[in-house]
Amino acid sequence: MLLGGLGACNNTGGSLEKTTATSQDSVIQTTLFPFPEIPTTLTEPEARKSYLLTHYWEQFDFADTTLVNNRDVTEQGFVNFIALLADGTTPEELTRESLENWCAGFVGKEHAQQVLTQTADSYLFNPNSPFYNEALYGMYLEALLGKLPQTDAMRSTYRFKLELIRRNNVGEKATDFVYYLSDGTRHTLAATPVKSNRLLLMFYDPECESCHEVLLQMAADTALAEAVRTGKLSVLAVYTEGNDEAWRKALPEMPEGWTVGTDREAVKTGALYDLKAMPSLYLLDGKKTVLLKDAAYEKIRTTLAF
Repeated sequence: MLLGGLGACNNTGGSLEKTTATSQDSVIQTTLFPFPEIPTTLTEPEARKSYLLTHYWEQFDFADTTLVNNRDVTEQGFVNFIALLADGTTPEELTRESLENWCAGFVGKEHAQQVLTQTADSYLFNPNSPFYNEALYGMYLEALLGKLPQTDAMRSTYRFKLELIRRNNVGEKATDFVYYLSDGTRHTLAATPVKSNRLLLMFYDPECESCHEVLLQMAADTALAEAVRTGKLSVLAVYTEGNDEAWRKALPEMPEGWTVGTDREAVKTGALYDLKAMPSLYLLDGKKTVLLKDAAYEKIRTTLAF
């Protein structure tokens, strides 16, 4: 992963190259990201940052495939760009404008569009990325859809992703779904009883390695077991795949006191929840309002303060 110091973003020049000497005294031209030149009349940090983000990509030649393929330039430039957008001080209006300007630069340039949309997916939408940021990714998708021609074949894919991440956000009621217990009885999330106004909802697959690791961690957590035993927390684990035999085989390994069911692939088929990474954990209250969305178990545990 590329990750450079943000000090480069304070560069007021637009130089594309730097010269370095080797031990043989030969000269190598190294391409640098073409930062915009910030006017000297802008002295306040907020004004300088606003100018930088608004004009960030203006001097970048999206039609230059060699430049686009240079990860030290393109990818590092993108990393610095999103780090600034997500630093907690950038107004939403400026974030949206900056993303729109960026998308306008590469849309219509086939190679750049392919590379940069993949880069955005890798950094902003991959849960294993340290830059994973669903809110910023959603704003990027809105900007992209606003610039793409109606005839673009990828519009439906981006629209689907946008609709998916707009669901089950913190403060909203979790999408209801049907699940079945091992005896075949039918239940719904909405009607699932919740003790002490807290429900830990987990979508899982026992054949998934990461799911197995998290399940082992949770099963070994004596504080979690005590919270379930004393009624301080309810846990609903829902199997989302289609191998009923594999699900039933693993049932004896599930912790005592949990409600464990299978949705018979309804959540995945209906794209009711974003299951790009498993397990997927949600913390809900008694009314099934989302308190934490797709959160790491450590974060949920800290929030519950076992």
